[in-house]
Amino acid sequence: MKCSVVIPVYRSEHTLDFLIERLGAALPSLAAEYEVVLVNDGSPDNSWGAIERLARQNSWVRGINLMRNYGQHNATLCGIRAARYEVIFVMDDDLQNPPEEMPKLLAKLNEGYDVVYGVARKRQQAWYKSLVSAFLKRAIAYIMGQQAVRDIGAFKAFRADLRKSFDSFNGPDVLVDVLLSWGTNRFASVTVDEAPRTVGKSNYNLVKLIKVFLLVLTSYTTVPLRFASILGFLFTLFGFFVLLYVLVTYFTAGSVEGFPFLSSIVAIFSGAQLFALGIIGEYLARLFDRSSGRKTYTISATTDGESR
Repeated sequence: MKCSVVIPVYRSEHTLDFLIERLGAALPSLAAEYEVVLVNDGSPDNSWGAIERLARQNSWVRGINLMRNYGQHNATLCGIRAARYEVIFVMDDDLQNPPEEMPKLLAKLNEGYDVVYGVARKRQQAWYKSLVSAFLKRAIAYIMGQQAVRDIGAFKAFRADLRKSFDSFNGPDVLVDVLLSWGTNRFASVTVDEAPRTVGKSNYNLVKLIKVFLLVLTSYTTVPLRFASILGFLFTLFGFFVLLYVLVTYFTAGSVEGFPFLSSIVAIFSGAQLFALGIIGEYLARLFDRSSGRKTYTISATTDGESR
């Protein structure tokens, strides 16, 4: 078996040496041939310098330098497309995903699955991040049509053939897990250990998690549009009954009182219309981004000697 390990890198110059050292110890017993693809996502520190040095020292390490910071999923997609071998692992650069746990993912993959996630026994993060993250993962699982997959995360292994299903994908908004679901429905997960973060702090915060959630809603599903349609139908039905009430009252009592009531109905309908327009506006904005020609990422240099 031959495998590639893809790692998006951001502000990790102080952890890369330890990470490569541990991968160098774990990979020989895992695969006959292997490589590690480090993708520098426009990191402001000296991560690219560390990647170049590690690539010179280790023939199995490859580096890709992006022109700016595109985001974790964009950088991951870049590495996935550059990977050369039949099985691809993806992991974080902060040493929280232990390389020693990779055999567990591979063993599960060999049972006939196409994508296997490594699920931490205990998450090393704040409670509110765990809560939002759990909600987000369930939303993504719903969008993917894989209700059983509740533990989507950065640490995963999958078959390289899945790249064929999103080979033509190009756009600024990327979610790798959804792209993988375009090619298979055979997902699984295994329990792994997660180490506490020893250097630096997480680049994700609550605002970024919410942005990812909005990206999921407006770029990979039509659920909000369907919700707006159902909401519009319900308000239309409600308006019909209000009209019926007004007519009955007019013919039985001779007049219709209650201007505040009618004004509140108008306000409700106006709010519903604005809500639906806001959802449609988000979709139009995403369509504009995808049709504007913005690339998913742009490579400035690689340790393979190429420059683009």
